Amino acid sequence: MKARGLVFFFFLALSALKGGPFLFADLKVGIFLDIDSMPLLAARDEGFFAREGVAVELVVFQNPQERDAALQAGRLDGAVSDLLAASFFAAAGFDYKITSLTDGRYGIVGSPHSANRSLAGLRGKRLALSTNTIIQYAVDTLFEEAGIPGGSYEAVPAPRMPLRLEMVLSGQVEAAGLPDPLLSAAVSRGAPLLAVIDTSNGGPIDPGVILFSKRTLDNRLEEVRRFYRAFYRAALRINANQEAYRDYLVEKVHVPGELRETYRFIRYRRPALPELSQLEKVFAWLKTRRLLAVDLRPEELLDSRPVDGLGIE
Repeated sequence: MKARGLVFFFFLALSALKGGPFLFADLKVGIFLDIDSMPLLAARDEGFFAREGVAVELVVFQNPQERDAALQAGRLDGAVSDLLAASFFAAAGFDYKITSLTDGRYGIVGSPHSANRSLAGLRGKRLALSTNTIIQYAVDTLFEEAGIPGGSYEAVPAPRMPLRLEMVLSGQVEAAGLPDPLLSAAVSRGAPLLAVIDTSNGGPIDPGVILFSKRTLDNRLEEVRRFYRAFYRAALRINANQEAYRDYLVEKVHVPGELRETYRFIRYRRPALPELSQLEKVFAWLKTRRLLAVDLRPEELLDSRPVDGLGIE
């Protein structure tokens, strides 16, 4: 009996140190080492998760295929993802819900070896990207925003982003669609920036989202709320003192060292859901490309419970 009592009080003390009730398992959340995930990394490294009383394991992936396989297998509670992936999950019957947007930067760069400096000049030209992904959707959106049909370029499949970067820098293609930090790396090496979506400045779309399984939301909602409070507190700290995070960018987010002094930070917003119209546009784009065979209702992909009433201003 004495031993059992000691074990109980040990876990009770551990719970008190974490600032909340005893948690039996970590929330497992998939991320990439990128700008979208930076507040989550800071929340872990600077103790925001612990102070909110939630145990979180950030699981790092190298590509979306590995992340999506882990989600499908139920090895994750949630993940930093995107609007297209969320749509594919819903169409396939996987019950994951979008609980918020994330912030990032996506764009199109031209080759330093080309004289072209406009999207119009890419008509019929080779543009490297990952096909049927959020990057191609962002590229097509940027073309349409400029009054140019999305299919005006020749898509060159290049799923591996470092290879895509080298292809455009070496002149193997006339342009490439890239997310940050590779987008900024390309510009720093002489690639002209032809178009950009910066979510913190109100771009035409918000590509990135966070997903959680419905089971996690139904059974561990308070932990997910604490996760979001920690996420937003870390985001506010980054916003308030961006210069203090330049070393962190290089060491933890894998921003190239050459960008340490010049990188332009994203300004992170309060966690919120995407507009229904954004999902409707994604569904329409997928159906045009014959990638979506079922009818989806945007509201069925959303769950606002974790971000309602965060209590942080």
